[in-house]
Amino acid sequence: MYNASFNKDASFEGVFWMGVKTTGIFCRPTCTARKPKPENVEFFSNTKDAILKGYRPCKVCKPLEKLNETPKYIQEIITELAENPSLKFKDYDLVKRGIEPATMRRWFLKNHGITFQAYQRMFRINSAFKKIQQGETVTETALESGYESLSGFTESFNNVFGVSPKNSKNQKVIDLKRIETPLGTMYAAATDEGICMLEFTDRKMLETELKHLSKSLNANIIQGENSHFKILEEQLTEYFEGKRKEFTVPLHFVGSDFQKSVWEILMKIPFGETWSYAKQSEILGDSKKVRAVANANGMNKISILVPCHRVIGSDGNLIGYGGGIWRKQKLLELEGAILF
Repeated sequence: MYNASFNKDASFEGVFWMGVKTTGIFCRPTCTARKPKPENVEFFSNTKDAILKGYRPCKVCKPLEKLNETPKYIQEIITELAENPSLKFKDYDLVKRGIEPATMRRWFLKNHGITFQAYQRMFRINSAFKKIQQGETVTETALESGYESLSGFTESFNNVFGVSPKNSKNQKVIDLKRIETPLGTMYAAATDEGICMLEFTDRKMLETELKHLSKSLNANIIQGENSHFKILEEQLTEYFEGKRKEFTVPLHFVGSDFQKSVWEILMKIPFGETWSYAKQSEILGDSKKVRAVANANGMNKISILVPCHRVIGSDGNLIGYGGGIWRKQKLLELEGAILF
């Protein structure tokens, strides 16, 4: 654990916290503060024990906050945009709220890969697209979306969809939203049919999965709200609070027929239990397809809801989880499937 902390190994986030005896503070494994000598530290499996021992949370790495949590002032602005996509927050508006525009820009570039202004444009275009799909006129939609001219709206729309608003009837959108959980932030993607992706933002395969979704559904992935997101967030909150064992939010599987059959079997693993890949393949009807089943599990894009975290090695080891083994351990602990 000391080596992991010294190397700022993010794979140990959520596994342990380090208390520094000489300063009386405790930190995350990835804290950037100067590392103390090995004899001056002790480790804890949770923040509560560190506090009960008398340690204070580090002001550098903020160990009491959710991993990569969205700052409150940014969450408030995102909520306002969700309620009224036609809003336009300019640098002047941010300064009036006591927010440094450069700080806002850096945060969105780091966490969304686009600037704050681009994020706002995406939100407006997504909302406008849905209004046109529902039968509103292009001119009416442009004005309601906060555009000052029809030509400006048409140009922005064309930049995203590659077609003009009038020719967008056959276009499709996958809504994307960044949500918070006790185990870190996640990206949720949804269609009208249901949730098609739920992944932790630090998953290495995330970009590949997004490209696969876009290509498979022939749709643009755009920041925006979706009726399924509200249900998802409510049920995830209940799950992490220990109040929910099953999810009822609609799902939209995107994959091959074989992959879908494997994911359906994952859905049958009871809360509080773990299965092996071998058991999965037996239920599938072919005990020789263990490797194929394991590969299909790895291609599951809907974490937690489709519980691939409940599949472990035949020897009991916690193996093969795209969100990180530490998260797999925490999820199984939460469900009472394993005790540590």
